[in-house]
Amino acid sequence: MGLQAALHLIYPPQCLTCDARVTTDFGLCGACWRETPFITGLVCDHCGVPLPGEETGKPEHCDDCLTIARPWSQGRAAMLYKDNARRIVLALKHGDRLDLARPASQWLHRVAEPMIKPGMIVAPIPLHWLRLIKRRYNQAALLSTAVAKLASLDHCPDLLIRRRHTGSQEGRSRDGRFANMAEALALHPRRANRVEGRHVLLIDDVMTSGATFAAAAEACIAGGAIGISVLALARVAKDA
Repeated sequence: MGLQAALHLIYPPQCLTCDARVTTDFGLCGACWRETPFITGLVCDHCGVPLPGEETGKPEHCDDCLTIARPWSQGRAAMLYKDNARRIVLALKHGDRLDLARPASQWLHRVAEPMIKPGMIVAPIPLHWLRLIKRRYNQAALLSTAVAKLASLDHCPDLLIRRRHTGSQEGRSRDGRFANMAEALALHPRRANRVEGRHVLLIDDVMTSGATFAAAAEACIAGGAIGISVLALARVAKDA
């Protein structure tokens, strides 16, 4: 009997979000799987939100992305931010559930595959240093590290810095979110040369209006990046 099998006899694998037993490590039980709104089918090519209709092989865009200028070319999300997906995100973000980064990165890698390009560099959305001290880790960096490894891509965890403490975006209007993030992010002075002439994949835990991704994308473009893609673990949708 192998070590892993022996450990499973002593400590049977449990569901990521409840105490139910599952057959493999880092899995969801049937009930929690049904409560986790994974995004499949036709999606907006810019922000990853689900769209009605069937896939046609052509890029489609949601109403928001038709009216808001996105400084990136493609975007995807693994889940809608509701139900069990919301619980997973909050547990990773505030509950010290670092173990969730492993399965979450696998879900992210799966939806990111159409956007991956040779020579692409992966980077997380940064936290302000005051928030990083309080939280002790950046959940976006945990995800980006694992996604880059799965995709065999270059990873730069400190590619971007947050120039000022922007506070929470919760409760702000769409315009307020964009105003709050305007010029808040910049390339790290010692990492700026790493984006010139390259495609960049930016990763965060949640995308709502896209204001944070926009600020990060604009900083990368200013540094000479030739293309930006964005990837979020969960996407907030109007009807979610």
